[in-house]
Amino acid sequence: MKFSFVNPTQIHFGQGQIARIADAIPADRKVLLLYGGGSIKTNGVYEQVVSALAEHQWQEFAGGEPNPTVETLDKAVAQVKDSGLDYILAVGGGSVIDGAKYVAAAALYDGEGWDILLGKHRVNQALPIGAVLTLPATGSESNGGSVITKKATRDKLNFMSPAVQPGFAVLDPDVMKTLPERQLANGLVDAWVHTCEQYLTLPTEAMVQEGYAEALLRTLKTLGEQYAERDADSWRANLMLAANQALNGFIGSGVPQDWATHMIGHELTALYGVDHGRSLAIVQPSLLRHQIAVKRDKLEQMARNVFDLADSEDLAERCIDAIEHFYHSLGVATQLTEHGADKAAAIDAIVAQLEAHGMVKLGENRAITPKESREILEQAVA
Repeated sequence: MKFSFVNPTQIHFGQGQIARIADAIPADRKVLLLYGGGSIKTNGVYEQVVSALAEHQWQEFAGGEPNPTVETLDKAVAQVKDSGLDYILAVGGGSVIDGAKYVAAAALYDGEGWDILLGKHRVNQALPIGAVLTLPATGSESNGGSVITKKATRDKLNFMSPAVQPGFAVLDPDVMKTLPERQLANGLVDAWVHTCEQYLTLPTEAMVQEGYAEALLRTLKTLGEQYAERDADSWRANLMLAANQALNGFIGSGVPQDWATHMIGHELTALYGVDHGRSLAIVQPSLLRHQIAVKRDKLEQMARNVFDLADSEDLAERCIDAIEHFYHSLGVATQLTEHGADKAAAIDAIVAQLEAHGMVKLGENRAITPKESREILEQAVA
């Protein structure tokens, strides 16, 4: 266990914290307010943000998609360059914040922004970013990762850089009050799988990281069991904080990580428009069953410490069943259902995209090749 860890994002957590934007962004900065489909104009968030920016020069860019595309974001990059803007304020969920990271990096690059996703340009500098989180799920508000789609080619790729980590993030649970049911369930699943990707790997002696991961999983499990109480302030606050902590970098420090579920799930989203959280629920149970031989020890640990299951010879199998039941309790499917009628063709397309993107050695052991990815997807067929 050897690592270096820092998380420079200042978190402003709690009700009424959107007002902190006024002091969090230096007064001399020219701000681009970046947001998505406009729901912030119906739930009061936009008015709070505008009020907080009263002493700043700012412009806005609306229309970011649930899976942000380079085609849309390049328009925001052009606006930043043309107007001399020098600060990006993202107001939205993980997709909007991911998009802000791309804009912040591409605005200081003279080439094609997509070069960043292709790895042709290493991001060492970017405009400063702040975030107001409206949908807890991805943890993007306090990490340096971003996932962007190229609509023209249906490629969904990611980049990471400390330069695009937000300097501050506002987490006000009140903004969740008007979220659709589907997005709440997606957020729970997304945070759950983020935690699993850093926990359900190999046995370690990292008691702090593993114990913290288990605490997050137990919290998310309890929130799922209390889903009928999702209008309570405490329910919203606990989901928002758990989702943030699941991917702020700490529980993955110094331990093996997987991320195969995400890489396969990204292709489901790019090709067939499956919600990100739901793509993870489709892939993960089948992946865990396929990889049970190498994950058995950690699955048994999770069974005991998260689900409180009694020991048995099939404890790991029962743990996977419990994970699947957790998803079903939220109304989230765990089989390929949103990809069109021809399942074989869908699997062929997903595997072909994984190969095209170099995703040919996935998992903590780098042992999930396209052959194994195909087998996992075949197990996920309804």
